[in-house]
Amino acid sequence: MPNTTVNPLIVRLRARIERLEGGRAHGRAVLPFGVAPIDAALPGGGLALGALHEVAGGGNGAIDGAAAALFAAGIAARTKGKVLWCVTRQDLFAPAVAQAGLLPDRVIYVEAMDEKSVLDCFEEGLRHAGLGAVVAEVARLSMTASRRIQLAAEGSGVIGIGIRRWRRQTEAADFGQPTASLTRWRVSALPSTPLPVSGVGRARWRLELIRCRAGESADFEVEACDAKGRLALLSDLVHRPGEKEIGRRSASA
Repeated sequence: MPNTTVNPLIVRLRARIERLEGGRAHGRAVLPFGVAPIDAALPGGGLALGALHEVAGGGNGAIDGAAAALFAAGIAARTKGKVLWCVTRQDLFAPAVAQAGLLPDRVIYVEAMDEKSVLDCFEEGLRHAGLGAVVAEVARLSMTASRRIQLAAEGSGVIGIGIRRWRRQTEAADFGQPTASLTRWRVSALPSTPLPVSGVGRARWRLELIRCRAGESADFEVEACDAKGRLALLSDLVHRPGEKEIGRRSASA
């Protein structure tokens, strides 16, 4: 297990960096994952509210893309209030989203005709403090657009999650470009949890924090969101400490 003790010097350094970057260094509310190694990798001990975060599938296939959407749904499920979900394609499987904790009566779906319209809805939705979260599926996210979205989130205190999806492989290169988001995540599907009987166990993910403002990158292997949107450490690793490092940190991306 990694050491999750927070060094006070690191906390002060992160706050100073955030001030220099123009962020709100003090008083920012966070949404903890409730998984110690993940929360320890995030400034403040959780995912910052009133901020933009990006999520993408670890590969190019539909399976990893679905895992990224369910990761976003689990985050949104743990907020309070309605969730605005903006799409350009009618391919979101609502029952799977509900299994990740985000029930249908909490979601307002907006189908936009193109990417620009999705970004407009994303920004406008984040201006309403009554929402719990705003999720938008976008292929491209420029620095200019992301700054507008980040400012809208800061003004309302609502968390914004941009799910990066691409119709063509050439569009995937845009995910490597700088944006104003506070964190950037990549989610890949792993073999499901083994069961003592025939059947399919709880889904597992490789969760990569590839960018974290005022923090470090890290990666984790977790069990997918449960019916309340909560992640969990792999059960076999929980019962066999020391066999595998759960969170590995590297230089900030």
